[in-house]
Amino acid sequence: MRWIEAVGDFLRTARKYANTMDWSDILEIFIIAFLVYYILAWMKTTRSWRLLKGLIVIFLFLFVAIVMDMTTIIWIAQNVLSFAAITFIVVMQPELRHALEQLGQKNFIPSMGFSASGKDNGNAFSIKTLNEISKACMEMGKVKTGALIVIERMESLKDYERTGIEVDGIVTSQLLINIFEHNTPLHDGAVIVRGNRVTYATCYLPLTDNMDLSKDLGTRHRAGVGISEVTDSLTVIVSEETGGISIAHEGTLERGLSVDKLKEKMGQIMNMDGEDNAKGRNRRKNKKAKAKGEEKASK
Repeated sequence: MRWIEAVGDFLRTARKYANTMDWSDILEIFIIAFLVYYILAWMKTTRSWRLLKGLIVIFLFLFVAIVMDMTTIIWIAQNVLSFAAITFIVVMQPELRHALEQLGQKNFIPSMGFSASGKDNGNAFSIKTLNEISKACMEMGKVKTGALIVIERMESLKDYERTGIEVDGIVTSQLLINIFEHNTPLHDGAVIVRGNRVTYATCYLPLTDNMDLSKDLGTRHRAGVGISEVTDSLTVIVSEETGGISIAHEGTLERGLSVDKLKEKMGQIMNMDGEDNAKGRNRRKNKKAKAKGEEKASK
């Protein structure tokens, strides 16, 4: 078969080049590997990661078409792919610009890696942060203070941070309530949370074009759904009209959540079930130990 012959030709060519390699070829391989790694690390924190997965599916389909000698599909692909490079540049223009800006920074090498936005374990989203956000939403819901809180996950939200004002404070219920208080300078727009810190406030978000959403939803809810459609972020929304709490994730909106349900959904989406369960077990153990100690003391 053709693909077996192609693999054989590739192996023979690789063997031939392996016998003639010198130190410059090895250096060239390391440079190419470094560039590929850096590009993949950059793409992991942007929307282009989804585009890359889509391209992989297309190339797998084309590989099957070549193996099965589907001449019509191969002809279409040859004529369409000539425009692919220009299309890629147009679609990915904001991400490519941001990548070039990073290359111009002195500290771009330490920022490499597959973790989101350089977060480390000591600054990761924690149960305490989850509880503080839930408490703030409950308090704001009681007095019908509108809020829009975007929690960053794997994909970077730096492009949206540029539209806001830097805060860089530890997430607390008091801080969130003060930000969204009526007639304060920072109350309009969204707050972005990275790890356990509020990074920026008054950020502008893209609005969804989903026509299936209820007509009584305002800009705040449409912005929450919009950012969840273009990133993997989790958005918590407090309605200014009803005080209801909603969550937007992956383009879907869940409304009318209680505080307990909010905590549960946030824990699931942020993959915190294991940590939550571990802390729950520790609390139960401490209660049992305390009860046994009191029982012994009474005896």
